[in-house]
Amino acid sequence: MSAIIVSKLSFAYDGGNDFVFQNVDAHIDTAWKLGLIGRNGRGKTTFLRLLMGALPADGAVSASTAFGFFPQEAPAGLSARQVLAVVAPEAPSWRLERELSLLAVAEEALEQPFDTLSGGERTKVLLAALFTDDSRFPLIDEPTNHLDEHCRRLVSAYLKRKDGFILVSHDRRFLDGCVDHIMALNKTGIELQSGTFSSWQRNFDARNRFEAEQNRRLEKDIDRLRRAAERTARWSDRVENTKYGVAASGLKPDKGFVGHKAAKMMKRSLAIDSRRQQAIGEKSRLLRDVESVEDLKLAPLAFHSRRLVDFDAVSLFYGEKQVCRDITFTVEQGDRLALVGGNGSGKSTILKRILGDAVAFTGRIVRPEQLRVSHVPQETAHLTGRPDAYARACGISETLFKTVLRKLDFSRALFDADMSGYSAGQKKKVLIARSLCEPAHLYLWDEPLNYIDVFSRMQIEDLLRSFKPTMIFVEHDAAFRAAVATKELALPAEHA
Repeated sequence: MSAIIVSKLSFAYDGGNDFVFQNVDAHIDTAWKLGLIGRNGRGKTTFLRLLMGALPADGAVSASTAFGFFPQEAPAGLSARQVLAVVAPEAPSWRLERELSLLAVAEEALEQPFDTLSGGERTKVLLAALFTDDSRFPLIDEPTNHLDEHCRRLVSAYLKRKDGFILVSHDRRFLDGCVDHIMALNKTGIELQSGTFSSWQRNFDARNRFEAEQNRRLEKDIDRLRRAAERTARWSDRVENTKYGVAASGLKPDKGFVGHKAAKMMKRSLAIDSRRQQAIGEKSRLLRDVESVEDLKLAPLAFHSRRLVDFDAVSLFYGEKQVCRDITFTVEQGDRLALVGGNGSGKSTILKRILGDAVAFTGRIVRPEQLRVSHVPQETAHLTGRPDAYARACGISETLFKTVLRKLDFSRALFDADMSGYSAGQKKKVLIARSLCEPAHLYLWDEPLNYIDVFSRMQIEDLLRSFKPTMIFVEHDAAFRAAVATKELALPAEHA
């Protein structure tokens, strides 16, 4: 067995003082199937690039193996088979065929231009290439973002059969299906645990409960010690003042004795205050790595009719191509309908038709004109400029918008940055925050969780369960669907 040893690793972008990592130590066995998790912007992709030596950093990374990275750049204008020849030139044909078979990549897909393949097919082809080279340790960065649920199960089972890798993913069930260790990038360092994501989360929740209880105890101790110190200081001052008075008997007080007593009481006051400061220090250390997940809020509007959307035997078309056929469903107030199906099954097209896009259809669609709809699209490329200008353009409260983003773990520095430079996860959070600031009768969310970190996913789950908005959404994260959806509509399609 070999290991990757990280020693005193420190890194800040552009040589600044805002460190992504500082004096980090880690020992990673290359036999581990390691899931790498953490908040958006916490440095997961940066950590992978530091392991590869792609970024300048202080400290050292020692490894007895070279690294392979997913996703890697694929040359444009080539067929999928030609791309494989470029990215895995040394791979024997039998090995490529085996990996492609395990990932259920159809033979005909290899002859198509790589750029025309679905996101899921491109993902599987590049993963197959990655695992044909046993001399390289795989670093895998968010492979699930273009995979439907079927493909996520398939790829998770595929990875479970492999010997070792580091995998960045926010999909809890995907991680549970293929990892045996978890590395969490916390606020102040790295935490390694043996087990699946679920076992890590149980430990995380237990630790948070313990530390919250310890925090409450320390708060009480600090308040009690503060009052004791103030009370003792008042007594000391009162005794000190008697040095200059006259006792009721007419005798002058013994100033030496009184001064000694006052000094003793002041010393006790200082000791109590010292204990209070120590308790404050313990409290600060206790909470330094707790991920604060603040409650989000939503203001869904009530509609005058119970039924909001009705599809009756609807088929949708792009030109001559039929996207889906004979779809029937009803959405009433309080429903949270999950559209489930493979890539190309028409899920996004249904949302676009409800939005009012010019999508040809047959059948009957009822959607009241007065219905106010809030939409989270898949695409984020249109996000440019500062967030405050975006909020004004969308007609939402800047203050509320920024408050929601702060609760989704946005730093204040991001408010002064151009959104075009945001990470993919941060851009998704902008779209979700905007939607949460829009009062609406119906919320249409199209794969909102792509690139969104685990903690924010759980935040959003709690929000939707608490406020019960009427929703139609598309999301391949099965754990999220199970927590949020009140009903599902399965759409048949070929798996991508």
